[in-house]
Amino acid sequence: MTRKPLLPSGCQRGLPFVVPDDWTPEQALAAFELLDDLLAVITDFYGPQLHDMLRERRSNTTTAPAATPDPPF
Repeated sequence: MTRKPLLPSGCQRGLPFVVPDDWTPEQALAAFELLDDLLAVITDFYGPQLHDMLRERRSNTTTAPAATPDPPF
């Protein structure tokens, strides 16, 4: 069984993202610009909410549970 590469989102299921081997640099640039424009539109509309959600998600994965301090006696 082959493992799919881990995407930045952490998704391991769904549609595969495969870039055709025969794309020209111009086609790759067009796809990049489309995604960049989509990111800008989403960020303009949902920016603050996305920022909060990403900060919460990152703090949950990097923060260890708080240890209970030893009693002073």
